[in-house]
Amino acid sequence: MTKDEMNKQLLQQVNSLTSTVDSLNATINAQTQLIAQLNQTIQELKEQLNKNSKNSSKPPSSDGFKKPAPKSLRKPSGKKVGGQNGHQGTHLAVITAPDKIVTHMPSACEGCPHYQICKGTACIAEKRHVIDAVVTVNVTEHQALGLPICMLYGDTRRGAFPSDVKAAVQYGENLQSLAVALNIVGAVSIKRTHEILSGVFNIPIATGTISSMVKRCADSLSETVGKIKDKMIGSALGHFDETGTRVDKKLWWVHDASNCEYTYLDISPKRGNAGMEQCGVLPEFKGIAMHDCWASYWNYPDIQHAVCCAHLLRELTGIDENHSEQKWASAFIDLLLEMKKVKDKSVEKGKDFLSYYHYHKFDKKYDELIEQARKENPLPKTAEKKRGRKKKGKILALVERLANYKASVCLFIHNFNVPFDNNQAERDLRMKTKVSGCFRTEEGARDYLKIMSYVGTAHKQGYNAYEAIKNAITGHPDFIFE
Repeated sequence: MTKDEMNKQLLQQVNSLTSTVDSLNATINAQTQLIAQLNQTIQELKEQLNKNSKNSSKPPSSDGFKKPAPKSLRKPSGKKVGGQNGHQGTHLAVITAPDKIVTHMPSACEGCPHYQICKGTACIAEKRHVIDAVVTVNVTEHQALGLPICMLYGDTRRGAFPSDVKAAVQYGENLQSLAVALNIVGAVSIKRTHEILSGVFNIPIATGTISSMVKRCADSLSETVGKIKDKMIGSALGHFDETGTRVDKKLWWVHDASNCEYTYLDISPKRGNAGMEQCGVLPEFKGIAMHDCWASYWNYPDIQHAVCCAHLLRELTGIDENHSEQKWASAFIDLLLEMKKVKDKSVEKGKDFLSYYHYHKFDKKYDELIEQARKENPLPKTAEKKRGRKKKGKILALVERLANYKASVCLFIHNFNVPFDNNQAERDLRMKTKVSGCFRTEEGARDYLKIMSYVGTAHKQGYNAYEAIKNAITGHPDFIFE
């Protein structure tokens, strides 16, 4: 073999090895990217498994049987556990005179020849009361009397029944109110309501009759609920939230608009802007809207927004628990809680604003933590050029949200009428979630929400659910505005 042939052969081997190395490098790079993607997926799945109602926006119902251990964000106060000095407790008390009195002589006195004499001179050593309910059924018979001939005019006359007595046999307002209260407020199904009422009152009240009672009650509240809606539109502060439910096996959304005086609930097949427009409060609302920072709320730029800090605390807690390297999250939790503490102390002192020192301190600390968070979470560098915005990830997305909506996050310390959280809306929606979670028809869902809007408003005015429903059935639902 000549020298040229050897060189040529060696060159071919070098080219072959170079090609193999390039192929192996490409494989290694692909596997490295795959490993990085798999590690990212594993991290996301671990984070998903660690999410619960305490460190994310997931509802408590999603926790299942494995309830998360309570983790209070409040710092120890140094006070003893339990009620503090001066706290007025509550206990079971007798508010009316007893209907029946039973006396008990010492058992050792039984059979004594002086028993009657001693019983007459015995005094009360101690009293104990048993409070019970005695169920009775009251049947009122209305009789229309007829006169065969009038002595004055010579015609036949007959007495008229009251306007609310329309059938030969019907149920009274008390029983109707109880049936509606059990089914709607008590979240007892129509069938079980029938079983309970039939067993307690020994009245064979049909399931269809109970459904009709609920329907009539809801129909009587249409104008009243419309007035509640108008009250919310004109209010200075409104709490807004939404939650999913099932209507005819499909996902619908219950939208809530409420404050400390009124509750308005409506339903829509859409969660976002289309649902909010359909429910009709936000399009005409001019006050301060407290919400959970859901993107659709920002489609209303002409109103002032306040972000629920309780939602932020849960998200920050999730980052702190699942990403120990994110030091800024814990510091931001401390900042929000300190802001709340300082405001609460100012409110106790009768003030309606903070000092310049505190405003300056909180403003500076807020910006410093945002800058720290951005440094800890830089945008990922990618070699490939793709159209559109780069994927930020949940952590950086939260950082940018905190930065962009700083004024809305901190509004509660600048306007003392704005609360720290959106718990008002969540409490008003929680009444809905007590039901089985589904409705057979849209009409049934709307009837339910009408009654719950009315009952929720009545409760805020100091009236109990049974009293409110009874007023609705008797034709006086507007008593809540008096």
